[in-house]
Amino acid sequence: MALTGLEKVLVWLLKVVTGILLMIFQFFSPRRPDETERKLPPVSNPLLLLSAMQLAKKIRRKEVSSVEVVQAYVDRIQEVNPLVNAVVKDRFAAALQEAAQVDKLIEEETGGEEVLEDRLPLLGVPLSVKEAFALQGMPFTTGLISRRGVVATVDAPPVALLKRAGAIPLGVTNTSELCMWLESHNHLYGITKNPYNLERIPGGSSGGEGSLLGAAGSVIGIGADIGGSIRMPCFFNGVFGHKTTPGVVSCENQHPNFSGRQEEYLSTGPMCRYAEDLLPMLKIMAGPNANMLSLNTKVDLKKLRFFSIPHAGSNPLLSPVSKELLDIQRKVVARLEADLGVKVQEVRFPELRYSFQIWDTYMGLPDYEGKPIVPFATLMGDSGPPKWPLWELLKRMMGKSDHTMPAILVGLMEMIKPSKPSAFIIQQKEKLQKEVEELLGTDGVFFYPSHTRVAPRHHHPLFRIYDFAYTGIINILGLPVTQCPLGLGEEGLPLGVQVVAGKLQDHLTLAVALYLEKAFGGWRDPGAK
Repeated sequence: MALTGLEKVLVWLLKVVTGILLMIFQFFSPRRPDETERKLPPVSNPLLLLSAMQLAKKIRRKEVSSVEVVQAYVDRIQEVNPLVNAVVKDRFAAALQEAAQVDKLIEEETGGEEVLEDRLPLLGVPLSVKEAFALQGMPFTTGLISRRGVVATVDAPPVALLKRAGAIPLGVTNTSELCMWLESHNHLYGITKNPYNLERIPGGSSGGEGSLLGAAGSVIGIGADIGGSIRMPCFFNGVFGHKTTPGVVSCENQHPNFSGRQEEYLSTGPMCRYAEDLLPMLKIMAGPNANMLSLNTKVDLKKLRFFSIPHAGSNPLLSPVSKELLDIQRKVVARLEADLGVKVQEVRFPELRYSFQIWDTYMGLPDYEGKPIVPFATLMGDSGPPKWPLWELLKRMMGKSDHTMPAILVGLMEMIKPSKPSAFIIQQKEKLQKEVEELLGTDGVFFYPSHTRVAPRHHHPLFRIYDFAYTGIINILGLPVTQCPLGLGEEGLPLGVQVVAGKLQDHLTLAVALYLEKAFGGWRDPGAK
């Protein structure tokens, strides 16, 4: 659908204003030479190049000890974290003690490898955890200065399930302030950087997880996603991530808690470097709800129906998708057709041009009893009185605010939000939902861009605040989606694509992820020559 004359004028004005602001920002924020030249060291320990499933098997078979594996990851984190600032609090000493206990348990086990595999599938494997999840004894702040000193007293349910399966947490990783921005930066822990280029963002809100995984400082991790907070970090850092069908994996004991109807759009899921770890992690994290999914069903890719949506269409709020992302999605289509003999149909939905408006509208809806959402300004105030975003903006201009500019911006945008949802936007969402569900059925999969461009420079998302709508719209539709890396682009930054299926058809996207890893090479060592 083409833009109207008024929309074209608005697009031009928006580009002019943001362009001027961006130039001013760049003038006052010169590049630091050390950031331009510094690069992560290459992976030197071969244990870091094995999947979690491979590591678990070797540990069970006593081919390597859990202590050796955990120590390898401790060493790698100590090597890369000064560069990327992904881990904000470690528990290395406790993790090594737990690894020694694992090795002792294996020595004493009389039931054999099969018993251990069935009971403790991740026994002795290191794990990283997003700081927004409760991990007993670890900080639980989401980067809010007023929560400094808050420590989790319990484990969030999916964290507890992973630990019960034998995984050993190494520490917690950075997030955006209150998990509501696509750059992981806050005034409590600082800014996290992309392992492929330290001048680029790692995404958010699970950016610490994405950065650490991309840097080979972790093999498996856990994230949550209400607008792309698993997928954008996985995309920007060249790793795999899965946003589950909502309601399958528990979202309890996360901060901030959901309100209104946000539970319908929030998903907890696995993040990892190797596609084969996605499905077993999801089985564990879902607990008894794993029965809702067909995770034990073998998928024949040749029998699936494939679709490709190249972009969201014309929208004055959204940046156009870059040529290299359009090209890599075309390569996925061509490779799939050549390898499997299937036909990938290109489809377009005019309603997608309203992706941001749909996400923004539905995120603000009250629950079914009419109880409104908790305002972001209230979350900023935590246990104290709500913050005034305009006052915080003035304080920020004088360097006195405890809050980041993105958090203040979210609060300001909330102030000007209409009190009643637009009937037109509700209609567009309902129409899109119906069309997409009819398209996918139980055997359909579509490819969709992960973002409008590869990882942006630090703070640049402030000038393109709506581009996350490429991930956010999938949350509102309630669909499962796997983010898959597709090699590196012309700037040496990760490329990728979203793989989306119908509700409860998570096993389809996970199967496609395995194929894409083989076809395009999966994760790449950012320190490689």
